[in-house]
Amino acid sequence: MKTAISPRRDENYPDWYQEVVKDLAEHSPVRGCMVIKPWGYSIWENMQKILDARFKETGHQNAYFPLFIPLSYLEKEAEHVEGFAKECAVVTHHRLEVGKDGKLVPAGELEEPLIVRPTSETIIGETFAKWITSYRDLPLLINQWANIVRWEMRTRLFLRTTEFLWQEGHTAHATADEALEETMRMLGVYADFAEKTLAIPVIRGEKTPTERFPGAVSTYTIEGMMQDRKALQCGTSHFLGQNFAKASNIKFRDAAGEECLAWTTSWGLTTRMIGALVMTHSDDDGLVLPPKIASAHVVLIPVIHKEEVRAEVIHYCHALAGELRHVLFDGKPLTVLVDERDMRGGDKMWSWIKKGVPVRIEIGPRDIAGDKFPLARRDKAPNEKAFLSRGQLVATISDILEDIQSGLYTKAKTHRDQNMVKIDSKEEFYQFFTPKNEQNPEIHGGFALAHWSGDPEIEKKTKEDLGVTIRCIPLDAENEEGKCPFTGKKSHERVIFAKAY
Repeated sequence: MKTAISPRRDENYPDWYQEVVKDLAEHSPVRGCMVIKPWGYSIWENMQKILDARFKETGHQNAYFPLFIPLSYLEKEAEHVEGFAKECAVVTHHRLEVGKDGKLVPAGELEEPLIVRPTSETIIGETFAKWITSYRDLPLLINQWANIVRWEMRTRLFLRTTEFLWQEGHTAHATADEALEETMRMLGVYADFAEKTLAIPVIRGEKTPTERFPGAVSTYTIEGMMQDRKALQCGTSHFLGQNFAKASNIKFRDAAGEECLAWTTSWGLTTRMIGALVMTHSDDDGLVLPPKIASAHVVLIPVIHKEEVRAEVIHYCHALAGELRHVLFDGKPLTVLVDERDMRGGDKMWSWIKKGVPVRIEIGPRDIAGDKFPLARRDKAPNEKAFLSRGQLVATISDILEDIQSGLYTKAKTHRDQNMVKIDSKEEFYQFFTPKNEQNPEIHGGFALAHWSGDPEIEKKTKEDLGVTIRCIPLDAENEEGKCPFTGKKSHERVIFAKAY
């Protein structure tokens, strides 16, 4: 069967992914960086709007902090600097001069090197130390939308790039309990966003000490399964304890006048969620977008075979688009496009299929005269259409979009659940993660639920042998006595092992 994307997912999953994201982003002249195209950036804008509203509902305020961080700030928290040292971009000079050979050379060496922001705990901590003096200043709940630079060796658009966009929340509290409550609250916000807006089912869990954010006391995560059965970390929330408060001297006087260290958290979600959307929902015809996050909900495609009917058809399409824009979906007016491009109808149709618009409606003179319009859903086969009158279309479009949204979530959850297996022996574990198809070695078992003794050497071994890590210890894991298949030691719960992006 001919498909719009070549290769298909079952032929070469990585190359299929690169083909799908062509409408969303492209590689920039700087290795590892990307240019996000308007269609891709509009998805990020929608994510920003929804998450920003949620953050403000939970009491957070937006601020902005510098891109450059003094090296000495990063050095204050030992685990933190060790965790990020290999990924840091460093600025050592502040100007350029023309050299003897006529080429530009760095000049004006800085007294102290500056790190290009890999994350902002240290510089925000220094600021919090100025802003907080009393228990009355707490809790301090701050978020920033920013770019991040981490010098990655192997990059892939959206999933792992040298520069990416994100939001990072940073908060300070008077007690450990309040900080931990905040950590879990924001994990819940991320999980709710992933499942209800992006239609990506996720597992909430805690990272092992090996996978923990550098300098954190505890790291919590939401993990999704992609169509190639690999895991993708979709968002993290960190309980930092007092580690960064000690490093940055974030102190306050309590109600009794005693000087205390604050308790802090941080949490973040990035543009890799666009990659998660692609790999969770898209098919061999291109991008599939859940309506609640789509760049547009409906595209109207005028069908014009004779020039004399062009004005009538175009006018009708715009009138219908205006009517549809008054319909609410998920509490907001529909986004409706009218494609007036002068090109073949088939090419138009396939361009919108590849872009993932949830609903396509073709409108020609006959459709207008008969008051019946062919509606195609992106979650169905391209040639599968329902015929609706104008009144039916306006009355039911919101329900149709909701049906697409819930259907995509159900399909993704079914895929995950079918590829999540309890494993109790080392032999079965290794077999599970051995690629079954030599032509497409990216496809393997999925999520293995296995007992683990807590030995970090096991994590090291499975990563070396199979590229498999412990994605998380599920927060809803049942208390189940068993034995670690690698050591034979006792264990009281199963953890999730998987290959990951």
